[in-house]
Amino acid sequence: MGRITARKRITRITLADDGADATVSRREDLLAVEEPLEIRVGGTSLSITMRTPGHDFDLATGFLISEGVVAHATDIAAIRYCAGVTEEGENTFNVLDVTLATGVAAPDPSLERNFYMTSSCGLCGKASIDAVRTASHHPVAGDELVLDAHLLATFPDRLRAGQDVFDKTGGLHAAALFDGRTGEMLVLREDVGRHNAVDKVIGWAHGEGLLPLTGMVLQVSGRASFELTQKASMAGIPVLAAVSAPSSLAVDLADELGMTVVGFMRGRSMVVYAGEQRVAVPEFVTAEAAG
Repeated sequence: MGRITARKRITRITLADDGADATVSRREDLLAVEEPLEIRVGGTSLSITMRTPGHDFDLATGFLISEGVVAHATDIAAIRYCAGVTEEGENTFNVLDVTLATGVAAPDPSLERNFYMTSSCGLCGKASIDAVRTASHHPVAGDELVLDAHLLATFPDRLRAGQDVFDKTGGLHAAALFDGRTGEMLVLREDVGRHNAVDKVIGWAHGEGLLPLTGMVLQVSGRASFELTQKASMAGIPVLAAVSAPSSLAVDLADELGMTVVGFMRGRSMVVYAGEQRVAVPEFVTAEAAG
């Protein structure tokens, strides 16, 4: 698995129920690797994100789509690894330079993220919330996808079944792209950062010439944040589905953009927070909550 995982010596302590005894064992364990990736555009540093190595070109591409820098497959001329070496002179593969196609404008300096993002937050360097309300090249409000709720309910388990590195480390988020009509899973990516996993999915789709992602569902393993809603909208994805809860700002943005947001997907249960018209339940009984 290369640099995706790393072996570390750990001490496991198990306390007895009576509180009087404990068992201590020492062994090697696998951890998910977290390393910085610097993204440059035309030689100028734009961002540094903490990520799990792998699919770095997709990550950079997805990030640029999320920022509104590129929108079409022809907008990127080339991506290459560049400077970034250890003391021994070995390439760390932690610096990427993206060359935009002729005529594609360079990133707006006002969108700079102070060149650093943690793996837990992809918006931490943004100057203001207004800076991330980027106008999408692929509006989703008119997407006519209607999802079968029974099909949608299968996506979290299928996402979990594909998390190979999570099985070994327990330390990665995941995102997958599903065809909302057939239920086919097109791609799955894992990363220490949920926003990175989404960028890798979007970057893959860009490379396959699939944008805009009309009729698709973005399924994520954690919560549905404002940022993930924004990223989905920038790729033209009409539905964001999450295992955990959405934030209020994510739902507000989804309402504004005409997106569907589904959360708390547990077994055969789910909660639709926005865009209810896209989730079809053949036979149902409406129960109004009291109070």
